[in-house]
Order: sequence, then C-alpha cells, then structure tokens
Amino acid sequence: MKPSSHISHKGYTGSVEFSAEDSVFHGKVIGIKSLISFEGDSVTSLIDDFCCAVDEYLEFCEENGNEPEQPYEGTINVHIGPDLHRRAAAAASAMDISLNTFVENAIERAV
Repeated sequence: MKPSSHISHKGYTGSVEFSAEDSVFHGKVIGIKSLISFEGDSVTSLIDDFCCAVDEYLEFCEENGNEPEQPYEGTINVHIGPDLHRRAAAAASAMDISLNTFVENAIERAV
C-alpha cells in the first residue's frame, strides 16, 4: 500500500499507511538511511509514536556523539541513459547554465 499522507516533526517527515488486516496505522521516517518506524491504532497515537520515535533517535545520536542524519540534504544521484545525458548537457550549455541548474529547474517545474 502506498503512503497516503505524511506527517512532520523537527524537520523529519514520516510516511503514513494503514493496514486493514491489523487495524493499525504505521509508517517510517523518509529521506534518511536510518530506519525509524512507528505505529498507532489511531491518528493521535500514530502521531504521538512518530514524534517519540524522532525524539528518541535524536537523543540516541546525542548520547552516542553521532550527528543525526538530516533529511533531504539537497544531494541526489540520478542515473540516466547516455543519450538523455548528452541532450540535457547540450540544452544546459545552450542556456548558458550548469547541468545541475538545468536539472534543478526541470525538477522545480515538475513538482
């Protein structure tokens, strides 16, 4: 089942799904490599568990001297075919902008 909504706390975003089989809402923090999951049998309990999970993650990092992962740091790696890469680079050059700026503009228009 795809996430139907998202919730946020302290800059972290969580997916929200519902399992009819278990009658429970569940989700995980998205945009980081660490697995932080949460669940609840109501919207309120789901949000509470999400906030607790994020807070516990941040406390764990602090206690262990680790820097918490920051979601969506602004860097993505995208693999595309060589022909599309070549055409995008040519279009960026013709516009006198970097390929990075060209891709950022394309994503901005799409979302």
